[in-house]
Amino acid sequence: MTFDTLTPHLISLSKEVGKMIMSYYKSNLNVATKADKTPLTLVDQKAHRMITQALAILTPGVPILSEESESIDFTTRSSWNEYWLIDPLDGTRDFINQTGEFCICIAYIKHNRPIYGLIYSPHSQTHYFTNDQQKSFKYQDNKTTLLQCASPKQPLEIVIGNHSHNNQQLQSYLHDFGDTKINHLGSALKFCKIAEGVFDHYPRFGPCSEWDTAAGGCILEAAGGRVVGEDKKPLRYNTQDSLISPVFFASGKA
Repeated sequence: MTFDTLTPHLISLSKEVGKMIMSYYKSNLNVATKADKTPLTLVDQKAHRMITQALAILTPGVPILSEESESIDFTTRSSWNEYWLIDPLDGTRDFINQTGEFCICIAYIKHNRPIYGLIYSPHSQTHYFTNDQQKSFKYQDNKTTLLQCASPKQPLEIVIGNHSHNNQQLQSYLHDFGDTKINHLGSALKFCKIAEGVFDHYPRFGPCSEWDTAAGGCILEAAGGRVVGEDKKPLRYNTQDSLISPVFFASGKA
């Protein structure tokens, strides 16, 4: 499988899903609350169906794990050497709040590491993706740009989520961090903006799941950045029953 061959299909697919998502933007939605207290909308479910059905045709036989999948037991998942890991609408709360800061995340995992990532922002109509040579790109207005992380700025540009203000671990970490500027941005777009050189560092102490980090982490690493846990090692995927990501730190150039 070559991702360079798949990418045009995935760009077309994500554009189609993005149009559907935007057709519901700023409309009154019925919002349910999932067991983890996060919101779920009709749009999440429709995006899930569109993406999983298309991937099943593009790559028949490859398992797919989506945020909106029915629960798949680790006994089954542990037998997967490779699989698609997707979040059909990352940043549902930001979608509901009409911030524009939501995206579609599609990652390919092999031997517990993401080897391909694509993120699409329907609001700005911008794609971020990796290629077979492990480079990262931005695609907007029919123009493709190579992504490379920037050297750290002064003060250091920190980016955190729109809903992270009350996390005590995060506040303690930031307090001890020195001269910083704090920026807020929803969804996995934070990884992309570090890959673009806009921000420098994204610490994550609050709960999120593996489908929230895989595509963005892959894009950032291919642009010269790092995503590591508290053990300073790269994040690994599908290694246990829980799909909750550990505390991690995403950075551009050291």
